[in-house]
Amino acid sequence: MQKTIGVLTSGGDAPGMNAAVRAVTRAAIKKGFRVVGIRRGYNGLLNNDMVELTTRDVADIIQRGGTEIFTARCKEFREWEYVLKAKDICVRDNFAGIVVIGGDGSFRGAADLSKAGIPCVGLPGTIDNDIQCSEYTIGYDTAMNTVMELVDKLRDTSHSHERCAVVEVMGRNAGHIALNTGVACGATAILVPEIEFDIEDVIQKIKNARANGKEQFIVIVAEGVENYSEKLAKTIQEKTGVETKFARLAHIVRGGSPSLADRLLAARMGVAAVDMLMEGMENVFVCERDGKMVPADIQEAIVMDRMYKSTFTPSVKYPEEALKTYSPEKIEYMMNFCVMREKEIKELITTAEDISNYSV
Repeated sequence: MQKTIGVLTSGGDAPGMNAAVRAVTRAAIKKGFRVVGIRRGYNGLLNNDMVELTTRDVADIIQRGGTEIFTARCKEFREWEYVLKAKDICVRDNFAGIVVIGGDGSFRGAADLSKAGIPCVGLPGTIDNDIQCSEYTIGYDTAMNTVMELVDKLRDTSHSHERCAVVEVMGRNAGHIALNTGVACGATAILVPEIEFDIEDVIQKIKNARANGKEQFIVIVAEGVENYSEKLAKTIQEKTGVETKFARLAHIVRGGSPSLADRLLAARMGVAAVDMLMEGMENVFVCERDGKMVPADIQEAIVMDRMYKSTFTPSVKYPEEALKTYSPEKIEYMMNFCVMREKEIKELITTAEDISNYSV
């Protein structure tokens, strides 16, 4: 009986997911596998909602945003009995493995399924770029370009009315989108959860810029700075006298045709995922490091993510219990990696500060 590789998209959608499904499908078929698209994430496994994919089925999806096999979150998959139910279905259908495209929540499901005996390889598909082991994630580049385009349009109307626009962008607890687009759009100020800020510094920047003849202002805020953007817009108007509007870009940032960078990344990761399954790898995900596609342990990625986020997000607890399963050398490696990512953010913040210096 021909071996089957399943592919699913889970959690929040990201531009480039279709390109990844296409790459997995074509690479797997070339290597002699039957490919099944598991619809609506892990729900498709539990509800037997699957469809066979051929090369023709994925012929015209590389340029489409969203995901043709749909995506969803599956609360049931957090419970072991449902993981075992999914395993039984995979055994019945002769699955050689599953490629899971999604973020950290999706990877937890993949880790559990691998533990149950079904090999899984993850592809980091999230606009947030918050899978710390990988330098880039599928959808991140497109999301940033979408934000940049929208902020440029807001700048036009802000200039016409001599206003300030406070723009909140997606990213969950990570500020990568806000920080990079803020620099690219010439924002007067950028607020991200990774770096402490003082509202008075933002106010002073706007005052100094106005004194130097600047007519319009852009302030980019990451959604991880919770429940703050609307309040900030009111504060800026009250303390500077500059009319200030608030804009939440929200889920529009998830949509749109994927950029060249995301299509290329999805293609390379999709082929690499199939190769890893053929080599007998499981409980790993494909990450990009120094331009190469390399495997990383899923559980390690989840722990490292919590380790990184706990440094600046009080609600994220430091994973002390999980670290007991790792050697001192591995813990040191993970900590150094987190320090490196934090250093990158601080360096970009410094760049933003230097080029938005309106001191009189």
